[in-house]
Amino acid sequence: MSLTVNGKPVGPIDVPNDMMMLDFLHDYLNLTGSRFGCGQGICHACTIILDDPVEGAVEMRTCVTGAHFFAEKRVRTIEGHATRDAKGDILQLTPVQQAFIEHFAFQCGYCTPGFVTGTQVLIERLRKTPIARADVEKTIEQALAPHICRCTGYVRYYEAIRAVILSTPGLVSG
Repeated sequence: MSLTVNGKPVGPIDVPNDMMMLDFLHDYLNLTGSRFGCGQGICHACTIILDDPVEGAVEMRTCVTGAHFFAEKRVRTIEGHATRDAKGDILQLTPVQQAFIEHFAFQCGYCTPGFVTGTQVLIERLRKTPIARADVEKTIEQALAPHICRCTGYVRYYEAIRAVILSTPGLVSG
């Protein structure tokens, strides 16, 4: 199997046919930021971004999607969001990551990679199709509702997401 992960080609690698993508990321690439939460695709802690050539950024749950589904595709994990130097050191966080820190939008942090990833997908969608200011709350709720936080950190998550949307030019009209 070959694919592109965080902008870098990976493979070809022999991967068992029944291996889930989350296990491939953890065991083969040592990318452990996406979390195994429920193992049933319900909590979205395992979410990564599939860069679809037609749809753009799409959230994908990796605990229920086989690694081979991603063959020849481009994906981004939570490790690939920030800008890094050649050694891999972080140079700059994304606006989403920075807002989550500024709003202390995490408690235990287990679900945070999924929320950050889901928010990044939302931001990229809004760049293509801005929304009215009056629709911000509803849009956040619809986009992030599938993500589950056991610590009930939703208030701070949503505050951070709202801040990014409202402070990023071109995402909101009116």
